[in-house]
Amino acid sequence: MKKNLYIQYENNLFDKIINSKRIEMIELIKKKINIDKINDLLDIGTTEDISAESSNIFCKKLDNILIHKSISNQKITNKRFEASLEKSITSGFTDEMIEKFKSDLVISSATIEHVGDFNNQVAKVKNMILLSKKYIVISTPNRFYPIEFHTKLPFLHWLPQKVFRSALLFLNMNYFADEKNLNLLSKSDLKKILNIFSDKIEYKIYNISLLGLISNFLVICKIKEN
Repeated sequence: MKKNLYIQYENNLFDKIINSKRIEMIELIKKKINIDKINDLLDIGTTEDISAESSNIFCKKLDNILIHKSISNQKITNKRFEASLEKSITSGFTDEMIEKFKSDLVISSATIEHVGDFNNQVAKVKNMILLSKKYIVISTPNRFYPIEFHTKLPFLHWLPQKVFRSALLFLNMNYFADEKNLNLLSKSDLKKILNIFSDKIEYKIYNISLLGLISNFLVICKIKEN
């Protein structure tokens, strides 16, 4: 994701409403996971920008967890994070990296739709599982919500992916037209990815609604004991 894209995405009233949905997700996480039993949190896809209220909001709202770590394709200097690694979550991790960054809770907020194709999305989840001792949490927009949150366009994203990308190119939205920057997921897409790891995780997908329709999904996974 472009370094300044996060802030561009947050600076209007529409996106403040979306941010309120993130806070709703955080409250749901607190209900479903005993945060008092979580010693460390690993944030995937951390942003270096901290000027927006919603910057790294999951970490900020879960601040009673003592140790925060970060893996991001940006260089993270925020002192909130005890350890940070500038690396794509879809790439390979050494045993030393896994040992250093493995945490009770691994969170990815609105990132899986930005890592590329299906294989990359699978690789992301695989690595999150490797890096987790207890839980992983993934949030992502619902592809079939009427408004596409990044482009702010209605219904166009319901078209076949190739047609949608061609339309974005026509509208000079070249960045979002590239699959490696935006690859939206439906609930069935999420299940297809998560079911690959059925021997490693138990999961539940929670629906987050906006104006009476499902706008986002929140996935809470528990790592199965060996």
